[in-house]
Amino acid sequence: MDVFVIPLGADRYELYSEQPVELDQNTDAEPGLVSRGLKRISAWMRDTEARQQDTSRDLPTGWFGRLQDRAFAWVVDRIAEQRLLWNLRGATTATAAHPHDMPFEQVMTIVHADLRRSYDRHRRWFIIDGMLLALTSIFLGPLFLLIPGIANLPAFYFGFRAFGHFLSMRGASQGLHKVTWTGRPCPPLGELREVELLAPDVRDARIEDIASRLRLQHLSTFFKRMAADPA
Repeated sequence: MDVFVIPLGADRYELYSEQPVELDQNTDAEPGLVSRGLKRISAWMRDTEARQQDTSRDLPTGWFGRLQDRAFAWVVDRIAEQRLLWNLRGATTATAAHPHDMPFEQVMTIVHADLRRSYDRHRRWFIIDGMLLALTSIFLGPLFLLIPGIANLPAFYFGFRAFGHFLSMRGASQGLHKVTWTGRPCPPLGELREVELLAPDVRDARIEDIASRLRLQHLSTFFKRMAADPA
């Protein structure tokens, strides 16, 4: 798989990928319950992404339709945020595309540091959301059983988050310990270091141009969101 090392200024980098998420790959190596869950969630996510990309469908009407549409949009955003780590979970080789003026040793230092931070962050949130899932299931489950047709939405929310953090932990660990990395110099990426010095309208046009040359459809959105986040 291809992983892009995106410069967000002179000395800050983020990892990025647009490879489609396929959670049901290599599920034979998973425990039976997890394997079945992965296949169901993978199919549901494909339907969700297809729904969001279908521009021909009618706009939702009523508060329930708008709420449902926002829920689908939230799920798609979470998938996009964790796409890289979820796909690394099943990878054995990966290519790090990086600015052409960076030696491979520096690139791998950045990649490993990013994956370590990701593993620690997702482990922390997996524990937190797992505890909240247990609490909402125990204390709210009986209440929702009394209301026919209404799901335990808080438990579903924390369950989805906990499962996502679990997959991200596994992807980060895979990338750190089992993936064989190679490097590929990519000159357009180096141009992203300079865009912060440009006027806003010129900067946006330059980012769109670089994204087009790299054939990365959502790079512009990712770059703007990450550049605005100093963390």
